[in-house]
Amino acid sequence: MTRAAITGTGVFTPRESITNDELVAAFNAYADRRNAEGADPPVPHSSAEFITKASGIERRYVLDKSGVLDPDRMYPKLPERADDQPSLMAEMAVDAATAALSQAGVGASQIDAVICAASNHERAYPAIAIEIQQLMGTQGFAFDMNVACSSATFGIQAAADMIRAGSIRKALIVNPEICSAHLEWRDRDCHFIFGDVCTAVVLEREEDAAQKPRWTIDSTRCATQFSNNIRNNDGFLRRTRDAMEDRRDMQFVQEGRKVFKEVLPLVSNHIASHMADAGWQADDLDRVWLHQANKSMNDFIGRKVLGREPEPGEQPNILQDYANTSSAGSIIAFSKYQDGLGDGARGIICSFGAGYSVGSVLVERRAP
Repeated sequence: MTRAAITGTGVFTPRESITNDELVAAFNAYADRRNAEGADPPVPHSSAEFITKASGIERRYVLDKSGVLDPDRMYPKLPERADDQPSLMAEMAVDAATAALSQAGVGASQIDAVICAASNHERAYPAIAIEIQQLMGTQGFAFDMNVACSSATFGIQAAADMIRAGSIRKALIVNPEICSAHLEWRDRDCHFIFGDVCTAVVLEREEDAAQKPRWTIDSTRCATQFSNNIRNNDGFLRRTRDAMEDRRDMQFVQEGRKVFKEVLPLVSNHIASHMADAGWQADDLDRVWLHQANKSMNDFIGRKVLGREPEPGEQPNILQDYANTSSAGSIIAFSKYQDGLGDGARGIICSFGAGYSVGSVLVERRAP
């Protein structure tokens, strides 16, 4: 059976970042203004200690820092672009994709399919993926995909399935996430969660990649289970409902305690059954690259998957620097934490989030 292999990854990181201290200063200034206006109930203050304890996040990268830190605004200010200019998401994707193609030693013209898999898309149509195809000069076809924070692993499975079926030979999956635009920066319970980034992954037929280092995809698995506990009600029907006002439910909304309680067993059981069906044991794993939503969640899942406390580096977290970057998080971890893994090393890439959704990819390192 034809198998797919990951031969290249790339990460676009915005130039600007916001520390917890900077974010808290802006939020507390906003809270003081709202409270002086008679907010009912009063807006509580945030603190860097609260953020770190709740999430493990210390800073986050954003496309626009000034708008987020303006107490009179509290969301990014991104200039509108003309229709004949590249979209922001496509621009980010080209940067990450160029790095991934370079690492893979693959020319853009060799790519048969582009999948833009992300939790939010800059517009409804034309597809961001088709714009990326045009900017990169790839062949074949392109389409957008949205499975919230699981979009990257779902995109990998879709591309791997097409390679297995023989309909394509090479694919590019990009995950441009402008999470700062859908985060409610005025809500103490979540104002620290997200950051902006873009990741890219190149997939090839394994036989075409035999002369290069690669991660052979042994197995993929995706699952979904409907839940309202992570939700964003914004959409193209908003105008028809006369709901154009500044409504809280039109941004990221999460029932954090319910998510923590329900997602942990869902993900842990998903990984366990996937590994069991593939004939993999916990002792086979050299690395676990998880979705980067919350350090406590990742540490719990790492312990459940490995059956013990993970050794340093076995289950890497990048939350402290990037925060939650939705679908891109597990790919950032995968891209940046492969050191010391030689031929035959095994790992799992897993992402999970709204839906609920969970996707896992079992990979094995192969030398040329």
